Order: sequence, then C-alpha cells, then structure tokens
Amino acid sequence: MKKMSMKLSLRVLLVLMSITMLVQGVLAANVDADGNYDDWGKYMGAGMALGLAGIGAGYSQACIGSAAVGMLAEDGSKFGPALIFTALPESIVILGALPLFL
Repeated sequence: MKKMSMKLSLRVLLVLMSITMLVQGVLAANVDADGNYDDWGKYMGAGMALGLAGIGAGYSQACIGSAAVGMLAEDGSKFGPALIFTALPESIVILGALPLFL
C-alpha cells in the first residue's frame, strides 16, 4: 500500500470515528422530562451502523476488486481466491445490519 493511500485511509478512519463519537454524545443527551430516552436515537444509531459499514465495505471492495482483476489478468487459475477476497467485505455489511434486528 502506498504511503499516501495509508495516510488517506487513516484520515478517513479518524473522521468517521469522530463523527460516530459526536453522534453518540448527541443521542445520549436526548432525554425527555421524565428521564426516558426517545426511540429515534435507537433507530439513528442502527442506521449509522449500517451506513458506515456500507461505506467501509464499498471502499474496501474498490481496492480489493482492482487487485483481483490484476491478479486474474496475470494468472487466470486464481479465480477462487479472487472471488473469496472480493466477497469478504460484504460480511462487514451483514455485521453492520445486526443492530437493525436487535
């Protein structure tokens, strides 16, 4: 991985982590007069988990997909590993969808 790409990845990770922490703080402060939390915070958190997981999976699939195409161009017998590595980031979205059902 190139040095600039690694720096960009770390910057994106820091920005997403700070947004997540900010939203958690805002949603935790949402208490009505009786001391009960609103339900929309629960749905907002689940939506953010799914959305950020989708963004992360899309970003990783872009990098992995181009590498898999290059690998297949050099050696066509490596189709199986290329398919596995390309489909692997989709498990991140499945794990991000778990809060929707809990």
